[in-house]
Amino acid sequence: MLDAAPEATNTGPIARIEKLRVEFQTKDGPVLGVEDVSFEVGSGETVCVVGESGSGKSVSSLSLMRLVEYGGGEISGGRLLFDRREGGVIDLTEVDQDKMRGIRGDEIGMIFQEPMTALNPVFTVGRQLTEGLRVHRGMSKAQATERALELLREVRIPEPERRLTQYPHELSGGMRQRVVIAMAMACKPRLLIADEPTTALDVTIQAEILALMDRLKRETGTAVMFITHDMAVVAQMADRVVVMFRGNKVEEGTVEEIFENPQHPYTQALLAAVPKLGEMTGKDLPEPMRLVGQEDHNPVPIKGSDEVILTVKNLTTRFPVKGGFFRRTVANVHAVEDLSFTINKGQTLSLVGESGCGKSTAGRSILRLVEPQSGQVEFDCCDVMSLDAKELHTVRQDMQMIFQDPFASLNPQMVLMDQITEPLLNYGSYDKSELHDRVANLFDRVELPRSFMRRYPHELSGGQRQRIAIARALALNPKLIVADEAVSALDVSVQAQVINLMMELQQELGLGYLFISHDMAVVERVSHHVGVMYLGRIVELGPRRAVFEDPQHPYTKALMSAVPIADPRKRKTEKDLNFKPIPSPIHPVGYEPGPSEYKEVSPGHKVLISDSGY
Repeated sequence: MLDAAPEATNTGPIARIEKLRVEFQTKDGPVLGVEDVSFEVGSGETVCVVGESGSGKSVSSLSLMRLVEYGGGEISGGRLLFDRREGGVIDLTEVDQDKMRGIRGDEIGMIFQEPMTALNPVFTVGRQLTEGLRVHRGMSKAQATERALELLREVRIPEPERRLTQYPHELSGGMRQRVVIAMAMACKPRLLIADEPTTALDVTIQAEILALMDRLKRETGTAVMFITHDMAVVAQMADRVVVMFRGNKVEEGTVEEIFENPQHPYTQALLAAVPKLGEMTGKDLPEPMRLVGQEDHNPVPIKGSDEVILTVKNLTTRFPVKGGFFRRTVANVHAVEDLSFTINKGQTLSLVGESGCGKSTAGRSILRLVEPQSGQVEFDCCDVMSLDAKELHTVRQDMQMIFQDPFASLNPQMVLMDQITEPLLNYGSYDKSELHDRVANLFDRVELPRSFMRRYPHELSGGQRQRIAIARALALNPKLIVADEAVSALDVSVQAQVINLMMELQQELGLGYLFISHDMAVVERVSHHVGVMYLGRIVELGPRRAVFEDPQHPYTKALMSAVPIADPRKRKTEKDLNFKPIPSPIHPVGYEPGPSEYKEVSPGHKVLISDSGY
């Protein structure tokens, strides 16, 4: 069958992995990345490969692209069969890299997990989008630009003409990920490998990207290999599911079989760890999740206290847009506009909203990592805005941040132990054995083996790196932690453990959290209060139960309706999603928007009444 004529191969799988074995050579000898994995992906079919960080999901996909060799891996066994557009079935393990270059990008597209590393920082978005079209499709510059604009519109990027001239660092994380998706889809590949493509996206954009990928798959017959740890996304997208654990396939079945009747204990544990929207209905206070193996789980609700630790009033942050020959300020990006809220000791306020709505900028403005235009930030009885550099350094001991991208926030040239001891040495004097014990204790807290203390960031998976970032933030025993998408890149089981860890620490140490996230199910689980942000403003603010069980603002309702549900029988279609294009936050110099005015619909539950354009 494999040698059949090209037209006869359409009925067979587009890609078939047979007994794949991949090894990595390390200073301690060979390490198995994938031991023995076999599965296939048919035309117009989505196969979701799920499993934790380090299970071999990404290694399998990089092997299909023959990119694993560039990362120090070696395909030491098995076959990778691929049905080409013209030319029948070939074994990719026997193809030389020159020929692979013609296949990659044209017949096999790949969406990488970390958009900043998948894009070239020195080329404009337009140059990177048109390159593949001109190489593989022989388009002229004008044709390629026209197709690039069409692709950016398909992935719902506002102001696509402007984006073509921008560089990757000028876009938000979610925006960059959409550019990567557009690049992968540019040549309408036969096989699309998507490695965690929606991890960094907001629920609304995620819902649309998933619907878009689903539609393109149906229209073009593209085979999709979808790698994810988000079981709600699996329920939404998969036809079949392959579950991987420690380099092996432990279970395979249709999406209904896996969700309704999982056989392997690992699959059961994976599904049990998924936070589901609606689980906290009827509960006023957040409480830790029940994990597999916790039979005697009696969660203690986290009450917190009435003592206010942070007060933010009328916070406004804008960024200048330079233009013209003299690089004058021609406009401003209104990133955060008239923001006011409070956080109590031992409680969590979550900010949710789409990419570019100003959530991360709000968090950074509070810590003065970016300087706000105006507003007040009072933390633990001191006015943060009036502090000089030395005073700010002292206060930052009590205000820590967990950043969204752990790889960018860790130093690639320092071992992990030194990265966690650095803040301790900055703020105090410890002897060597005391430092070692303190760091070892922090590794235990975030459930990483102590042997990792001598490792470098690149030797860890994404989820493990994020735990290092959390350990570093906890090192100084802060009073407030700004967690910017702190759990978005983690596997579900790890995410559940980290969420529980953060909540236990909150209970134990009275920590206040400003939790910035786009994962509504996680926000529902951890929050005391929720603020929904849109175009730099809070459009709805109140106790978590009030906002989730009785959303008032149309934008909040749209956000809720976009959340994928971890049930394959409750899939969302494009008809369910009716999002308006997001207006531009850029306004000319001198433009002054009106203040935010709210009406109180129930105690503490406020909704914006001034026109927000939604």
